[in-house]
Amino acid sequence: MYEPFWAVVASLLACLTTTIGIYAIRKYEEWGKKSVTYFMCFASGVLISVSFLHIIPESFKMNVNAAPIFLLAGYLFLHVTNRLLSGYVCDKLGSIQGSLGPTAALGISLHSFVDGIIYSVTFSVSVFTGTLAAFGMVLHEFPEGVVTFLLLLASGFDKKKSTTYAFLAAAVSTPLGTLLSYPLIGNLEESVLGAMLAFSAGALLYVGATHLLPEAEREGKKYSILALAIGILVAILIILSKS
Repeated sequence: MYEPFWAVVASLLACLTTTIGIYAIRKYEEWGKKSVTYFMCFASGVLISVSFLHIIPESFKMNVNAAPIFLLAGYLFLHVTNRLLSGYVCDKLGSIQGSLGPTAALGISLHSFVDGIIYSVTFSVSVFTGTLAAFGMVLHEFPEGVVTFLLLLASGFDKKKSTTYAFLAAAVSTPLGTLLSYPLIGNLEESVLGAMLAFSAGALLYVGATHLLPEAEREGKKYSILALAIGILVAILIILSKS
């Protein structure tokens, strides 16, 4: 009964967190750049842990035959999407010209829209499953806001336009994805929902293990491993509290 409400709340919280990231990097640039690595590590620890310890087992329980295939498909989908984006953006942050900033923002908006769909899927299974997924997902929105703003700024937009476009691309697209997808996902059969949950788990694993961690390791911050460990520990404690 309350799943749609909490899915929307989670997506709005994600939108707010992205907005805070945009504001922090614009207003407190030095603090934003120092903190973003720790947000990435903590979120990565949470996402990897909840995927392996709760979401994947739950999806296998709901659809044991199709879940492994959709788990792989979810991982590969985000991998291919981000590789296509990185072909235009990665390693060019310091020398972005012309349309590369808007291209990156468009790719990030697609990624954020998919995040919104993941909220719909996980909260359709249960409030607890949705909350676990949202806990890590919401935190990873902070660095996403930071990165989107920096890409647009480096592309030649002024701070005001970079803020506006980053907000529309990275923040608003998440609740939009939830609102558009939930009416369709909320009425699916359990086996189909289980397959979609596995797809979501694959996407979460990609975000945590392949997208966030390598970026964080590249920064080489002193306490990044501690932030990762705390994220894992917090996720385990939440899962155990449900047992």
